[in-house]
Amino acid sequence: MKIEDILKERIMVLDGAMGTMIQRHPLEEKDFRNEQLKDHPHPLKGNNDLLSITRPDIIKEIHRQYFEAGSDIVETNTFGSTWVAQADYHLEFLVYEINYQSARIAKEVAAEFTQKEPHKPRFVAGSMGPTTKLASMSPDVNNPGYRAITFDQLAAAFKEQAKGLMDGGADLLLLETITDTLNVKAALFAIQELFDEMGRKIPVMVSGTITDASGRILSGQTADAFLISVSHVPLLSIGLNCAMGAAALRPYLQVLDEKAPFFVSAYPNAGLPNEFGHYDQTPDEMAAEVEEYLKEGLVNIVGGCCGSTPDHIRSIAAIAARYTPRKKESLKEAS
Repeated sequence: MKIEDILKERIMVLDGAMGTMIQRHPLEEKDFRNEQLKDHPHPLKGNNDLLSITRPDIIKEIHRQYFEAGSDIVETNTFGSTWVAQADYHLEFLVYEINYQSARIAKEVAAEFTQKEPHKPRFVAGSMGPTTKLASMSPDVNNPGYRAITFDQLAAAFKEQAKGLMDGGADLLLLETITDTLNVKAALFAIQELFDEMGRKIPVMVSGTITDASGRILSGQTADAFLISVSHVPLLSIGLNCAMGAAALRPYLQVLDEKAPFFVSAYPNAGLPNEFGHYDQTPDEMAAEVEEYLKEGLVNIVGGCCGSTPDHIRSIAAIAARYTPRKKESLKEAS
């Protein structure tokens, strides 16, 4: 069954945080190394994407917990798996392998659950984070014209990542936590080029991040402007994730609901972090805030970002099952 058909029938559930779950494991430097990396001269601890290669057992178990909690879609452990981000660890040479293996192990777990419940197929979304560099803003306040990276460099980085994810079996590509629209435009350009070269395509999801109460992403665009900037590509969904808790995202989701010709997604953080950087919002509290989206018919896909766990997803999934999804066709005709 195609995901587009399922999204017309019911609200689909994305997974929760990967990093939050990895932090539950007391990992040491040795967990981030294998035979190939045993003599790598730079520290690797904290490079969580690398665990897909060095500790796939941990990543597979996290995927399994989210599927058991009610997720229809899990994200690959590849948020920082471009050469741009992996350069911090001097691991540019491993980028394709990290993406390929991350997609492969997620797909293995998804296939297990789909086999057990054929009426509820499970999907893998290839996570493509924003990288560590901005294309439309300078990191140097004294030199506003400076750019740390070019559009072409970003496009090449995203293309390599997308190929690894597709070769590994990803069903979707999810460009997420977008803070700079020019970065995602480079990614979309690269993905369309890759689709042409491979002779096949998979659905693409885009999810931006509203950084504060101004209602803008970091590079300055409102939700409306952000939507317009990426609407030239036939997306599966447009949405928002991370940054703020569920309640704070609602007015921006209302904008997307009104104007987007695509399905709409939302996966907020579990509230705001406390002074120690921990998220205190309980599963029931988070689900109650997400329910407000569902009552208004704003979304087609819901899940969780930072601080969310399988318990949060379980509560969200239980509530999502009671509601019908946002209807995009009628809105598309009206716009």
